[in-house]
Amino acid sequence: MAHPSQLGFQDAASPVMEELLHFHDHALMIVFMISTLVLYIIVAMVTTKSTNKYILDSQEIEIIWTILPAIILVFIALPSLRILYFMDEINNPHLTIKAMGHQWYWSYEYTDYEELSFDSYMIPTQDLAPGQFRLLEVDHRMVVPTESPVRVLVSAEDVLHSWAVPALGVKMDAVPGRLNQTAFATSRPGVYYGQCSEICGANHSFMPIVVEVVPLKHFENWSSMLLEDA
Repeated sequence: MAHPSQLGFQDAASPVMEELLHFHDHALMIVFMISTLVLYIIVAMVTTKSTNKYILDSQEIEIIWTILPAIILVFIALPSLRILYFMDEINNPHLTIKAMGHQWYWSYEYTDYEELSFDSYMIPTQDLAPGQFRLLEVDHRMVVPTESPVRVLVSAEDVLHSWAVPALGVKMDAVPGRLNQTAFATSRPGVYYGQCSEICGANHSFMPIVVEVVPLKHFENWSSMLLEDA
């Protein structure tokens, strides 16, 4: 999760987020080089008194500053398109979970199991245990197995919501009457926090998302325990 005064992104916990971080660094270096070049040209024009008549009116210069930006855009667009297709690909998910947004909590339904569903409410500040995070902890976490493709079907019951977990590189709008889908596969166990990322009313800030990633054996024990309780 994010730390105070953190400047960069959260540590990636999925292959998609790792690709997004690499693309961010790639695009940032291109922007940095362009900014440096433009700043150098501005400083040179302001501080240099002499002028070059061949630069003031030159077809070669105009050709260069037309073609060069097009080449730069290609270097940005190709990796971006690759990641877009990578994010949109959902092949044979091992688990499907339906996340339904409400005012102001989430409900989860594991569609591969019978009667495995629960509501997830934020834990009030006065009920937090030592070490728990304010405005981020919930009473029931969404538990998934590690290194398994998970498909999440996202919708809402009342108003617009958005199911977002930054460390997993997932953000999908929850629209009433519409079923959107996204997918992720975690590379390591852990607890990953997110929040509703669409302004949905007075308590928009109080409907966090917690995804707990555990080994497959622990996930099977957890699901069996919930089914027995049901």
